[in-house]
Amino acid sequence: MGKPLFYEILEKPATSCIIGLCCAIWFYIQKKNIGYSHVGLSYETAIEGHHWRIITSALSHISVIHLVFNMSALWSLGVVEQLGHMGMGVEFYLQYSLVLVVLSGGLVLGSYHVLIQRFKLEYFRRVTAVGYSCVVFGWMTILSVKQPSSKLELFGFLSLPISFAPFESLIFTSIIVPQASFLGHLSGIIVGYAIAWGVIHGMTNYWAVSMLGWIVLVFVFSLKRSGAYDFSFLEIEPVTDPSLPSVRFLASGNGRTLQMSALPVGGSDLV
Repeated sequence: MGKPLFYEILEKPATSCIIGLCCAIWFYIQKKNIGYSHVGLSYETAIEGHHWRIITSALSHISVIHLVFNMSALWSLGVVEQLGHMGMGVEFYLQYSLVLVVLSGGLVLGSYHVLIQRFKLEYFRRVTAVGYSCVVFGWMTILSVKQPSSKLELFGFLSLPISFAPFESLIFTSIIVPQASFLGHLSGIIVGYAIAWGVIHGMTNYWAVSMLGWIVLVFVFSLKRSGAYDFSFLEIEPVTDPSLPSVRFLASGNGRTLQMSALPVGGSDLV
C-alpha cells in the first residue's frame, strides 16, 4: 500500500506547488475562455516583443489531456526532490526548473528562426507552443542519466523505464496529442542532457534568485511594451535618439516621479 497523498505532498513540496499553479492557471483559462493565441509562444509574437510569453506558455495548458499527461509525469519526476544524497534535492530542482523554462523556450524560438530564415518554412512563423512539456521532458532526461534504474509512472498505471522515457514519451504524446509540439519536447530533452552531462552547471541560490529577478523585470517590461497589460505606474518613453530608453515610475497623488535616464552611447548603434 502506498503512502497517503498528504505525506507525498510533503516529500515533493516544489512539485506540488508547480502542479497546483498549472492546474489553477488551466482552470482560469477555461473559465475565461482563453485560447492558444493569448498565452502561447510563437516566432511571430516573439519578434513583436512578447517575451513574457516564454513564461506564460510554459505554465499554461489548453487541452485537459495535455495537462493530465504533463502533471502526471511531473508528479512522478518529483522524486528528484528526494535525491539530495545524489547532488539533487529541492534546491537543485527549483534552480534547474527555472533554467529549463528559459533555455528550452529560447531553443524553440532559435529552431523556428533557423527553419524560417534558412529553410524558408513560413509555417513555423505562426506555430504556437504551450504547456510545461519542455520542463517535463528535461527532467525525464536528467533523471534518465543520473538514475537510469528509476521508473516513470503515468496516469497512475502506466510505468516506463526512465532510461527510455524521454523518447518513448516523445512518440507517445505525438500519438495521443497530435498537435503537441515536437520541437518543444525535443528542446527540453536537449537542455536536459546539457544539464545532466554538466555542460550547464554551477547554479546556486544566488544565481537562481538573480535569474528570477531578471525574468520578472523582462516579463513586466515586455508585457507593458507589447500593450498586453497596462501597468499605470510604469511608463516607457520612446527612444528618439541613440541612447537607452528612459524609465519613469510615477507616484500617485503627490506629483513626484522617480526618473532613471541612460547616458547616450557615443559611436554605437543600438540593435
